[in-house]
Amino acid sequence: MLFIRKQSVMKFNDELLKLLNKKHEPDTMVDMRYKTYDLSFKTDKDGNAILLFMGKRTEQGTVKGERYARTLKYKPDGTILKDHWELKGNAT
Repeated sequence: MLFIRKQSVMKFNDELLKLLNKKHEPDTMVDMRYKTYDLSFKTDKDGNAILLFMGKRTEQGTVKGERYARTLKYKPDGTILKDHWELKGNAT
């Protein structure tokens, strides 16, 4: 199972979360393949994935499928207070 839908907050499986939680190059769009899905995600200034497009890549290079946004909230000391992915709708 890839994810569990509970309202619009998503719970991805551990393997996918491990991939998304890694630090990547800041402020870029990263393209990769995960199992049968094509992924494209945008990173923030710290290199965290914050916007995810998951589905099938078209000939134009865009991903047709679903779009997810990540909420990251920090405490004043820098530790993570909230971290979850939310389904935002279709990606075309």
